[in-house]
Amino acid sequence: MTDIPMTADATPLKGSLLVPDARTRRRNAAEARFKVYGIAAISLSLVVLAIMLFTIARDGRLSFTQAYLTFPVMLDPAVLDKDGNGDRAEMASVSTIGYGRLLDDALVAFLAQQGIAVAGVDADGIGDLLSKEGPGALRARVLADPALLGQTIDLTIYASGRIDGYLKGRVTMASAALDSNISPEQLQLADMLRDRGILTTGWNWGFFTSPDSSDQRPEAAGLGVAMIGSIYMMLLTALMSLPIGVAASIYLEEFAPKNRWTDLIEVNISNLAAVPSIVFGILGLAIFINFAGLPASSSLVGALVLTLMTLPTIIIATRASLRAVPPSIRDAAYGVGASKMQAVFHHVLPLAMPGILTGTILGLASALGETAPLLLIGMVAFVDNYPSAPLEGVLDPATALPVQVYSWASRADPAFIERSAGAIIVLLGFLLVMNIVAILLRRRFERRW
Repeated sequence: MTDIPMTADATPLKGSLLVPDARTRRRNAAEARFKVYGIAAISLSLVVLAIMLFTIARDGRLSFTQAYLTFPVMLDPAVLDKDGNGDRAEMASVSTIGYGRLLDDALVAFLAQQGIAVAGVDADGIGDLLSKEGPGALRARVLADPALLGQTIDLTIYASGRIDGYLKGRVTMASAALDSNISPEQLQLADMLRDRGILTTGWNWGFFTSPDSSDQRPEAAGLGVAMIGSIYMMLLTALMSLPIGVAASIYLEEFAPKNRWTDLIEVNISNLAAVPSIVFGILGLAIFINFAGLPASSSLVGALVLTLMTLPTIIIATRASLRAVPPSIRDAAYGVGASKMQAVFHHVLPLAMPGILTGTILGLASALGETAPLLLIGMVAFVDNYPSAPLEGVLDPATALPVQVYSWASRADPAFIERSAGAIIVLLGFLLVMNIVAILLRRRFERRW
C-alpha cells in the first residue's frame, strides 16, 4: 500500500482492476443483456395488460347504458281489473300476456298519433321493439299501486335487445337482414323514434340491481343477485378464515413444539396452498352438501369452500409476518418479566398485524375471483330471486360475480357477451377496492421498531 496518488499519465499495470479483462467484459455484457431482458419482459407484460384492460373496457362499457322507449300508456280498468273491485288478488289473475298486449296497443296508437310509420312494419313488428321485461315490470307496478288504474302514464321501459344493440353498434342493417329477431325496416323505425326523442339511451342502473334474466331478455339481465351473493360469501369467509388462520399461525409459530408432527402439519399447509381450487369444490360437494345436507347453491356452502381454500394462504402470510418481527422484541418483553402469552399478544402480534391484514385481504380477493369450486356446489344455477336479509339469506340460493361472468359468457346472444365484460369490470372494481383497503390498513397499523 502507498499513499502516492496515481498521476494522470500513469499506465495501469497488467492485471489491474482498472483494466477489464475478457472475463470481466463477458460478465458486464451478461449483466447488460439481463437488464435488457428484464425491461423487455416488464414492457411486454404491461402491453399485454393494457390490451386486456382496453378490450374489457371497450366491450363492457356498453353494458352500463341501456336503450329506453318512452310513451304514454292508458291503464284500462276494463283490461286490468275486469270486475272493477280494485282487489289485488283478482287483478293478479291478469298475466303478463295481457299487459304485453296493452303495451303493444299503446305504442302502436302513439306512433300512429305521431305519424311515424315504416312500410313493412306492422303492429307485431312495432311490439317487437319492446323488451319482454316490460309487461312484467308494468304488472308489478300496477299491483303495487292499484290507484293507477284508469290513468294515462308516461312509461319508460327497456327497448328490446336487438334495438339496444343497434344503438350501440352491435347490430347493423346487414346483420339484421340475416336475423330472424329483427329486420332492417324495424331498425329504420328505430332511427325515426330516436330522432323524435322517443327512443333514448341512458344509464343502466338495472345492471347493478336487477337479477339475471332468461335468454329472451338479455337487456334486463343484471348483477343484483350475484353482488349480494359475493358480499355474503366474502363476509362469511372473512369471519371464518381470519380467526382460525391467525390462531393456527400463532400456535404453530410461537407455541407449538418443533417435532415431526408440527413439521408434517407445516408441509401439508404448504401443499394445500398449491392444490387446484376445483379440488376444494369437490370436497365441499362431498362434505357440506352430500354429507352435512346444507342447501346447494347457498352462500354459506360457498363461504365454507372458500374458507378451506383461503386458510393456507392466510396461515402462510401470518407466519411470515410473525417471523418478520425481530427477536429483540421478544427478548425485551421477557426481560421486563412478560410471559410468553403477553410477549406474543402485546408486542409481537401488534407489530405483525399489517402483514397479517394485508395477507388476509389479498387471500380474500383471490377467493372472490374463484369460479371452479362454486360451479361444483351448484352456484351456476339460474337464480332470479334475491336472497333474504342476514342471517336467513345465507341459506338461500345465490350466485357470485365470477360465476355470473361464466354464465353470461357461455350464452349465445351477443348482448350477454357484452354484459359478461361489464361484470368483469365490476369484479375488477371489487378487487381494486379490496386491495386499496389492504394498503390503507397496512399504513394504519404499521409500526416501526
